[in-house]
Amino acid sequence: MFGLIGKMTAVEGKREELIAIMLAGIVNMPGCLSYVIARDPSDETAIWVTEVWDSKASHEASLSLPFVKETIAKGRPLIAGFSDRVVTSPVGGHGLALPKH
Repeated sequence: MFGLIGKMTAVEGKREELIAIMLAGIVNMPGCLSYVIARDPSDETAIWVTEVWDSKASHEASLSLPFVKETIAKGRPLIAGFSDRVVTSPVGGHGLALPKH
């Protein structure tokens, strides 16, 4: 499996709008086992995104999907920056849809 955890900073006052756009755009992504968007309670502009994919290739392929490209285009003006990006190798956990072999 392939995982990503990253912090996104929204333009001041636009976090909720950005979250809504992101939540609307995360359906039917082949290979996506988990995609969690969370508010940072200590920073009113920060969003944490935790992704788990069946493979790195599935993650990369998702970036070519038309609705993902549309979501990125809609959200981009509301993003002030990115930081704290970490690549992980998930092994399992409660609520994680495991890939079928």
